[in-house]
Amino acid sequence: MQIRKTGHLGTSLKELRNRLGITIREVEEQSQTIAEAQGNSEFSISNAWLTRVENSRGVPSIHKLFSLCAIYRVRLSDLLPLFGIDTEWLHKYEIEIQPARTQILNLEAPDPASRVTFPVRFDAGFRPEETNLISRMVQVWGEIPVGLIQSFDIRRGLYGYVGLHDYTMYPLLRPGSFVFIDDQLRDILQETWRSELERPIYFFELRDGYACCWGEKKGDDVLLIPHPLSNRSHRILSSNEVEVIG
Repeated sequence: MQIRKTGHLGTSLKELRNRLGITIREVEEQSQTIAEAQGNSEFSISNAWLTRVENSRGVPSIHKLFSLCAIYRVRLSDLLPLFGIDTEWLHKYEIEIQPARTQILNLEAPDPASRVTFPVRFDAGFRPEETNLISRMVQVWGEIPVGLIQSFDIRRGLYGYVGLHDYTMYPLLRPGSFVFIDDQLRDILQETWRSELERPIYFFELRDGYACCWGEKKGDDVLLIPHPLSNRSHRILSSNEVEVIG
């Protein structure tokens, strides 16, 4: 059942109950059946309690929330946003909160039916051997239920593709890699880096394509620097021949 969010918790819950055609008394009776089956009175929802919540003067415990989901025939992920909790945040914070110790991350979608935007048809002129921007490679976007990429915002974000023949940053960046581009940082930093892992990698737009590598400013020129193990040569271009995408 589709839940219409009205912006008011109590109104949304009351609407949901009314659309099912059940009374507060019936909710109380059905929740009591669940509580008896579970042997736990916490699953029980009283008439007074539901009236208070529908008037936005209370928040249910996890047990009562379970009973509401069962009685209203909705998923927990549908009901939680009414109480200010969006399960999409789980994937966001799993990535943003960096644990101190190495561990396995659960990137599965809590709801297998959830859908995300993803390219479903690439442009006929797309050449996988060349480095390019994903937004210019995709002809048709669609929505598919893939939990692993649920936290990505590929259509609105800026992503690049390292061509299959592009070994410029190998082995740090393998050919065929997808990279996220921070287009808010478009200046080449002039600093001393302690290691190759600290040094920022830039995505450049050239007159004849794209490049993904380290960079330095040399007066009015830009130096494109490959990884030393790639056996690729440095390139020096005039600043009007190259643009920092991010």
